[in-house]
Amino acid sequence: MKEIKTKLLIIGAGPGGYICAIRAGQLGIDTVVIEAGKPGGTCLNVGCIPSKSLIHAADEFEKVSHLSGKNALGISTSKPTIDLLKTMEWKDGIVSRLNSGVAGLLKKHGVKTVEGWAKFRDGKTVEVATPTGSQIIRAEYVVIATGSAPVELPFLPFGDKVISSTQALALHEVPKKLVVVGGGYIGLELGIAYAKLGSAVTIVEAAKSILPQYDKDLVRPILKRLESLKVKVLTSAKAKGLSTKRDALLVGNSGDTDKKISADKILVTVGRKPVTQGWGLEEIDLRMDGAFIQINDKCQTSMRGTYAIGDVTGEPMLAHRAMAQGEIVAEIIAGEKRTWDKICIPAVCFTDPEIVTAGLSPQEAKDLGHDIITNSFPFQANGRAMSAEREEGFVRIVARVDNHLVLGIQAVGVGVSELSAGFALALEMGARLEDIAATIHAHPTQSEALHEAALKTLGHALHI
Repeated sequence: MKEIKTKLLIIGAGPGGYICAIRAGQLGIDTVVIEAGKPGGTCLNVGCIPSKSLIHAADEFEKVSHLSGKNALGISTSKPTIDLLKTMEWKDGIVSRLNSGVAGLLKKHGVKTVEGWAKFRDGKTVEVATPTGSQIIRAEYVVIATGSAPVELPFLPFGDKVISSTQALALHEVPKKLVVVGGGYIGLELGIAYAKLGSAVTIVEAAKSILPQYDKDLVRPILKRLESLKVKVLTSAKAKGLSTKRDALLVGNSGDTDKKISADKILVTVGRKPVTQGWGLEEIDLRMDGAFIQINDKCQTSMRGTYAIGDVTGEPMLAHRAMAQGEIVAEIIAGEKRTWDKICIPAVCFTDPEIVTAGLSPQEAKDLGHDIITNSFPFQANGRAMSAEREEGFVRIVARVDNHLVLGIQAVGVGVSELSAGFALALEMGARLEDIAATIHAHPTQSEALHEAALKTLGHALHI
């Protein structure tokens, strides 16, 4: 049996793991990373990147479909068709290029990659089942970056008609009838994409509203868009399983008999769970925080020399959070003084229109005891949004009353994901309303809505 000794061992080459490995390599740390699949993890292979590729294809298809009828732009074209198999091949090509890019970066920085499934023997030793046999790896430091997986409902196990987000990103035909169980961001992103591609989509959500993590003002434009796409939304509704003939989803709510919703595919998107099983957690002594591995402000676990990053450590389960943690951990192991002290982790919901949140919402700020002022500026009064047919939505700012320190920024609108970095930078730099108001924003751009929102919160918006 082969044996490798290294200073740093990283289990998982997802966004957190591969960034940690690259940064460690840059810092001259002898590093080994273990990955059972392809480099990039869920995000690159079956999550962020392929889903945004499908969303883009759906957007383009809908634009051409719009131009095949009467429209204000005076452009006309023939009615389009879509070959989903070719779309998926194009998507796979993007993923493949990024896979190669990550693998190349790891090699460039001297990181050794081991393909296989790792299992702890003790806190410093793992055994890896590789395609060519077992391999033992001993390390001074270990980083656990095993990520997360879709939650499977016991009464709707994945298979045949019932699919996870992973399978939804690999279909070869557009389903005529698609039922989405779960009205969170993953279900809405994929549901909207398939509605644009021609599916008759029904969203089934157990809560009182779709996207329950967002306030109603941010969700309202999404509901309006779903209506225009003829997507049916059932809230306070619980999926109960397949019908006897397995051609429909059974849905019930309080006081009513079960309802059958005919479906060609049933997409289950009820959340994700940390991958803490199958790699020998029982062999090491880690303190847990519910289902997650407990860490401190340096991403250290309860075991000396063992770190954990990304989805396995809790919410928010976002690739960029994992990346930032991975970078910090590599620098800590190299001897640098680093701590996790982020003011905000921006989050984007890639629906149509998109939602961006950074920092505190108005209600969250109030719950923490802040006296706040808040206001929003609509894209209906933004020249760039109007000229690009992007008028729905707004930018909103939340600030303290006493010193105008910005506590949070939210937006909903087409393409607002690209504003997220500016929102996060303002919060991290401790901006006040006056700082944003005094910053010249290029005209005509959607970013001017941030400038105007600051002005409006101060009481003197210029364009409304």
